[in-house]
Parts: sequence; structure tokens; C-alpha cells
Amino acid sequence: MKLQTGALVLILASLAGVDTSYRARAGETYQADPVHSSVIFRVKHANTAYFWGRFNDITGAFELDSGDPSQVKLEFQVKAASVDTGNAKRDQHLKSPDFLNAVQFPTITFASKSVEKSGNAYLATGDMTLHGVTKPITVHLTPTGTGRGPTGAEIGGIEANVTIRQSDFGITKMTGMVGDIVWINISVEGVRH
Repeated sequence: MKLQTGALVLILASLAGVDTSYRARAGETYQADPVHSSVIFRVKHANTAYFWGRFNDITGAFELDSGDPSQVKLEFQVKAASVDTGNAKRDQHLKSPDFLNAVQFPTITFASKSVEKSGNAYLATGDMTLHGVTKPITVHLTPTGTGRGPTGAEIGGIEANVTIRQSDFGITKMTGMVGDIVWINISVEGVRH
């Protein structure tokens, strides 16, 4: 059961890619605010119920251009050791070589290569690296707003969703107990620089 969280393991890795392109001027770069950003994941345990977890350490940046989505750039990093399922014993197992192998592969990353408009949202295709394996993925991005933070700084938000298979990234331990499919949601608030 503690292994089920392994799946979550890395979906968050997907963190990858949150983009936004709402009324942003060309070349606006936003630095992720880790206090106001989240990476959560969901995986099915024993083919019965969904289990939720999160990663607590996210960094990165995104560049917006509402006039030309192809110029949007995203780069995010998540510390694998920051996995948090609300159970210390399970979290330690998820960090082990059975799942994330956080000592050997301390960072989960996503870097966009292309972005295209899709209705009111965007599709960002890029490389995700998880468990030492790099694979192309496509994340669904939705701009969530712009405004001013409490210090007066200009801020912007994006949300990204992606579904990955742990096995695509070499995570295959206990596949009968821990679901292979992991749904990941990344919500990022960035401060304009």
C-alpha cells in the first residue's frame, strides 16, 4: 500500500510544463514562487481507490507571449525527495530505489520545446526527466490569471495537467499493487522579472 504512492512519484515530475499566454507581453519571464505553487498527483491503489500525494519543492520559470504561443518557454524542477503522502514510512519507500530513487535521481524536470493553442488553453510538448529517464510528454496548460501580489510585484499563474505511465520512466516495482497511470496537476504562481 505504501508503494502505491510510488506512482505519484513522479507524475508530478510532470510538473513540467505550465504555460500561460493570457495578455502577456512578449518576453515576460516569471519565476515560480514555491510558496504559492503546487504539484499534486493521483494514482490508483490495488485497482480500487485513488491515492493522492504532492511534491513540496518546486522551482522554475516560464516565459509568456500571448501574441505568439510558439514563443512560450517553460522549465520546472521538482526535488524527488520532497514527495509527501502524509505518511513518513511510505514517503521513505517512495524515495527508495523501488520508486523515485531520490538519491541517484534527485530532480524531476520538464522543459518545453513547443507550445500551440488548443481552444482556450495550450498544449506544451517537451522533455520530462524522471527516475533518470527522459521522455517527450505533452501537458495541457491553462492560464489562471495575472495581478499584483502583496508586495506589489506583478504575478501570473498557470495550471498544467498530464497523465503519465510510471513504467515509461523505468518505475515498475509492484505494478499490480501500485497503478502504472499517474495523473499530475501543477499549479504555478510566478513573479515577473
